[in-house]
Amino acid sequence: MLKKIVFTILTTIITPFLLNAQIQAKIAPKREFRGIWVATVDNIDWPSKAGLSEDQQKQELIGILEQHKKNGMNAIMLQVRPTADAFYKKSREPWSQWLMGKQGVAPAGYDPLEFAIKEAHARGMELHAWFNPYRATMGSKSFVSEDHMTRKRPDLFFTYGGKKQFDPGLPEVREYIVQVILDVVKGYDVDGIHFDDYFYPYPLSGQRINDDATYRKYPNGFTNLYDWRRNNVDLLIKELDDSIHHYKKYVKFGISPFGIWKNSVEDSLGSKTHGLSNYTELYADSRKWIKEGWVDYINPQIYFTFARKAAPFDTLVNWWSNNTYGRHLYIGQAAYLVNQKMNEAWKRPEEIPNQVRFMRQNNRVQGSVYFSSKSFSTVARGTADSLRMDLYKYPALPPQMPWLDEIVPNVPREFSAEAVTGGVQLKWSAPLKATDGETASGYVIYRFDEGEKISVLNPKNMLRISFEDFTFFLDTTVEKGKRYNYLITALDRLKNESDPSGPIGVEIK
Repeated sequence: MLKKIVFTILTTIITPFLLNAQIQAKIAPKREFRGIWVATVDNIDWPSKAGLSEDQQKQELIGILEQHKKNGMNAIMLQVRPTADAFYKKSREPWSQWLMGKQGVAPAGYDPLEFAIKEAHARGMELHAWFNPYRATMGSKSFVSEDHMTRKRPDLFFTYGGKKQFDPGLPEVREYIVQVILDVVKGYDVDGIHFDDYFYPYPLSGQRINDDATYRKYPNGFTNLYDWRRNNVDLLIKELDDSIHHYKKYVKFGISPFGIWKNSVEDSLGSKTHGLSNYTELYADSRKWIKEGWVDYINPQIYFTFARKAAPFDTLVNWWSNNTYGRHLYIGQAAYLVNQKMNEAWKRPEEIPNQVRFMRQNNRVQGSVYFSSKSFSTVARGTADSLRMDLYKYPALPPQMPWLDEIVPNVPREFSAEAVTGGVQLKWSAPLKATDGETASGYVIYRFDEGEKISVLNPKNMLRISFEDFTFFLDTTVEKGKRYNYLITALDRLKNESDPSGPIGVEIK
């Protein structure tokens, strides 16, 4: 993957500073995906409880974004559809019960997803809309509103373990889910569409999936029930990949499956592990999705330690890194298990930091996503400290996706810097359109002390990253008597970076 990106840069950009940034990434990554899951189901992470006022919900979300910005994160996986309900206004489904306490009741005056996107982009963080495609209720006692799909179309669901779930074998279900997701793709400025590990349900003793009638009606040429189920999921993934990129090529599509595709005892291509597998128990052929290029990133939940004999962390990271087929690999890390008694290794404060260090040694791993937000202010506070003060001390840009867009933006124009009361006022104009028609969707401002080598390779010199099209910034962190040099670069929607404009020197008197 690294060679592919470097080759692309050489043949399309010939920009030395970008090439060197790729080479240095192993040491101090200027580009690394650093995501956090913000779960809304059962009010796990946000809002802290249902029924808060608009201002309380907004302030809580801003607090979450500020916390993770300080910890070095650059992406938020916000759960916007937990149970066939919505955390956004432009939806064909009812408002989620975890907003106001009752399904179908709207929050007064604002659109939570629209607000979250704006606030995330202002902080240089991507916003990936996280969907649960099939889950419709959390249990037999779940209250659903009159316009919930389980009431309007009960024929589209089966019940398993007391929970209602869309039947993946029904063509009408697949079409409906695609349209639900396209509502967000077309209606909101999201950076990505994200699925977690819930496809067919996790197996429960004594439970049986009631989809025999669907299999008989829509066999699609399959004589094996299990292969048919896997194909049903494949059909949805393929259709979503096509549909998302048809409307917005720059919107990333990623999935976070369970950590094991297949064990080697099931298939010689599988990992040397012994545990539940995506392929056999969940009917999710996660390796196929990458191999076919149906996802832009895969984000396996490797919620194990190095010492877990049945499924060691390093074994699974190495297996997935050998099965990326040129797509991005982000590792799902279990911040919520830190300090838990189930495994002695989770009591070691260095476990997750060492996982990050291990991943950085592998050029086919582009970052990680942590479950979940709340953990960093409870059990994983020490981990948050390690990220903020060491591993994520300096900011990072999300990694590039050349298969979606490899055209870099042009240089910002008319860049100026002036010492004013309260700091240094930076101004510029948007770049001219690049060959793909893009100008800039964000900017990176670099600052250097007097005498410091001027280079955009080192992430410590990134003063501000924003995924907005603003054209001014006030640097309030300068010190009197010092001289600084500034550079600015433009970013497009997929975070390709332009050559820098500048440097411009400013003396603070």
